[in-house]
Amino acid sequence: MGATGERPPPGRLSINADMGESIGIHRFGNDERLLEFVDTINVAGGMHAGDPSSIASIVHDAVEAGVTVGAHPGLPDITGFGRREMVITANEARDLIRYQVGAVAAFVTAEGDRLHHIKPHGALFGMMARQPELMHALCDVAGDFDVPIFGLAGTLHESVAVERGVPFVAEYYVDLDYQEDGTVTVNRWGVTRDLDEVEARARRALEHGTTTSVTGRDIAVRVDSFCVHSDLPNAVEVAARVRAVVG
Repeated sequence: MGATGERPPPGRLSINADMGESIGIHRFGNDERLLEFVDTINVAGGMHAGDPSSIASIVHDAVEAGVTVGAHPGLPDITGFGRREMVITANEARDLIRYQVGAVAAFVTAEGDRLHHIKPHGALFGMMARQPELMHALCDVAGDFDVPIFGLAGTLHESVAVERGVPFVAEYYVDLDYQEDGTVTVNRWGVTRDLDEVEARARRALEHGTTTSVTGRDIAVRVDSFCVHSDLPNAVEVAARVRAVVG
């Protein structure tokens, strides 16, 4: 796992997970158990999920475990968990992202560490893969905090980041389905994933740079970081299988 305050060196493969998505007394995800298997986490900033105390708690636990912390900004839609699209302007997107990233970064700083990256959540993630003005808004905030962006290779996530000179980390999603155009289907609910299939997908993506789309066609992928979603019923077991692949 990454040492506190450090970014993984260039070329180092990592595992990341979305965390801090509980709200008040309502617990969500497998945060504490997943920290054993991940290198870096993406912490919700209070719009699609999360609240000050849940952010503080998971940031503290992550820093104690030597796991780096990034911000996971989403759309302001707690009922839909940020997985329903909205029509927003670039200025609105920039403000939403800056607000949430600033919140997470403040808690990271309070723990004596620094923000590691930004990764958009759910529907906002998908919208930014198609709408360049929204992706530019994300790059504005990443530049403010001097951190890389985690996203989907071969989409506007990557091309706009490269255009703007923002470091980009390509994710592979072991628990999401891929479309033929290389985008992923963001599920409204986490579903149990077959562990043997997860491991086979991870190895294939890493060793051959390909995955199979929902239509059965092989498509090219790139892996700088494997993502495991914490809301899967068997998220911990999925993360353990991916850790066995990464080493």
